[in-house]
Amino acid sequence: MVGLVNTAVFYTCYLLLHPHLPYFAAFTAAFLASMVGSFFMNTYFTYRTRPTWRKFLLFPLPNVTNYLVQSGGVLALVQWCGVDDRIAPLLAAVVALPVTFVLSKLVLTGRDPGRPASADDLDAPPVHVEVVDK
Repeated sequence: MVGLVNTAVFYTCYLLLHPHLPYFAAFTAAFLASMVGSFFMNTYFTYRTRPTWRKFLLFPLPNVTNYLVQSGGVLALVQWCGVDDRIAPLLAAVVALPVTFVLSKLVLTGRDPGRPASADDLDAPPVHVEVVDK
C-alpha cells in the first residue's frame, strides 16, 4: 500500500512539473520529493520502526539504486522505444520497486527481507536480568 501511495505522490509531482521542465528534470525533482515521504511512510507503516536521523541519512542509499534503474528505464523507454514521456516513469517504476524494497528493508530494519522477524528486531531496549545464586 505504501508503494502505491508513494508512486501516486511521485507521479502527481511528475505530472505537475512536466509542463514546466524537461521530462528528465521533472522526473528527478519528483523522485527527490517523493523520497522524503517514502522514508516516513516506510518507517511508520511498512517496517514499523522508529525514524532516526541515521536512518534518514542512509535511506537515500537504496534509492540511488532505484533512481539509476528507473532513470535508465525512463531514458531507454523514451529515447529508444518511443514510449510517451508521461507514461515511461510508471513503467520503469515496476522494474525498480522490488530492488528498492529489499535494499530499504536492510537500511530501515537492519535485516534481510528473507529472514523472519525475531525478538532481536524489536526497537525495545534490552531487559537486564540478574541471576542470583543462593
